[in-house]
Formats: sequence, C-alpha cells, structure tokens
Amino acid sequence: MIEVDHLWKSYDDADDALESAAVCDLSFTVEPGEIFGLLGPNGAGKTTTLRILATMLQPTRGTVRVGGHDVRYQPAAVRRSIGFVSNNTAVYDRMTAWETVEYFGRLYGMKRQQLHRRMEQLFAELQMESFQGVPGGKMSTGMRQKVSIARALVHDPPVLVFDEPTLGLDVLAARALLEIIDRLRAQGKCILFSTHIMREVEKLCDRVAILHHGRLLAEGTVSSLSYRFDRSDFEDVFFYLIDQADQSRADTAEYSVG
Repeated sequence: MIEVDHLWKSYDDADDALESAAVCDLSFTVEPGEIFGLLGPNGAGKTTTLRILATMLQPTRGTVRVGGHDVRYQPAAVRRSIGFVSNNTAVYDRMTAWETVEYFGRLYGMKRQQLHRRMEQLFAELQMESFQGVPGGKMSTGMRQKVSIARALVHDPPVLVFDEPTLGLDVLAARALLEIIDRLRAQGKCILFSTHIMREVEKLCDRVAILHHGRLLAEGTVSSLSYRFDRSDFEDVFFYLIDQADQSRADTAEYSVG
C-alpha cells in the first residue's frame, strides 16, 4: 500500500543540495494490516517523509506511491486513499466535534446519508458521543485528538499516517489512542506511525525503520534488530545506531577538512 523508492528531499536548489538533504535515498514498503514505525530523533526526516506521502511536499528525487498512486502525478487519488493525523492537527474552535467531522466528510464528496451513517459508527467506536456537541475551543487535548482521528477516518481510507500523535497527551489519553491504532490494524489498515518513544514502537509496530539525518540506519522487527546488533534492549539498539552514524559523519567531516 505504501512504496517509497530511493526518496530524496532537499529544500535547497543549489547543485550540492543533496549532500545536506532532509531525506537521503530512503526506501521502504508498508503492507495492509501492518503498523510500520518511523523512529528517529528530531530532524531525522520523519515528518518530511510523511508530508511527502500526504502530498504536502514534492519529492526532489525518487518515487513514492500510496495505494498504487504516485504522489507527484496523482495527488488527488493519493489524498482519497490516506488519512493523516499529527500531534498538532488543528480543530476549529467554533465548530463542534460533529460539525468538524461532517465538514471534512463533505470535502471528500460523501453524500449526506452515507456520511451520517459513517459518522455515527465512528463516534461510537471512538467514544465521542458524549462530546459530539462540544465546540473545539472547549475540548480537552484528548478530545481534540479524537476529532482529528475521526476526520482522518471518515472517508474510510486504506492508509493512515500518524505523526507523533501522542505528543502532549496525558497517560490515559495516550493509552486510549494507541488502543485505537491497534484496532485499526486489525481492520486491515496500512499504518505508518512516526514517533521517538521506544515504548510505543515496542508495543505497536510490526516493523520499524530508524532514521538519522535523513538516512535509513536499519529496518526490521524490534526482535530482529536487537538480535542483529547484539543488544537485549531495543533502546540500546537505537542509541548504538545513532552514535555510530554521528561518529561516521564526524570522521567524514574531519577527513574532508584534512
């Protein structure tokens, strides 16, 4: 459902821009019914990659397909196939939860009767019925995040992208959100999940890719990566790979100066 093939993204038009690109020659695939984790520190290239998948950014080089549709040449088809949730997705202060989700359903071209049936199902599944009439300006952070999820799901897309969705949530709200994502996998959704929280990766992800400075350091299951790098704790795997990559960059820079 998601195919990323030798993706590069640079924000600079200079001839040597690819040397400092935000994403460097990244390739991976994600299947239906799978949660694929993108893990890395701030500036690793996670959000840039997700924004390219969501057609908010254009790739500099390489190919990205969502549901068989190319993000560069078929952006409208990609947007119909995807739901995007981030930790800072805006919710309109003056619109109620119901009005917000309805508005996005209409943007996707859903007919009113079909849309309302889908919304009733979503509000029940996400336990949103108690605040469906509450305006965004009076919602808690957890409520606003559920509204963001509902509006991403309303058109029933096969692919879902979560960009650090638990950031800023309290423990109970974060746990509820992770349970929702787990249920979506059971429904056969293809899920790309970006985070820097090791526990979330270990709890949810079928496979994980570790990024640093836009480059893929390793990809596989948590257990396979722990075995490959001879570390009993996955957090140790992560920091080992980051340290190795930083040392390699430092050695390269020193050699270039010399």
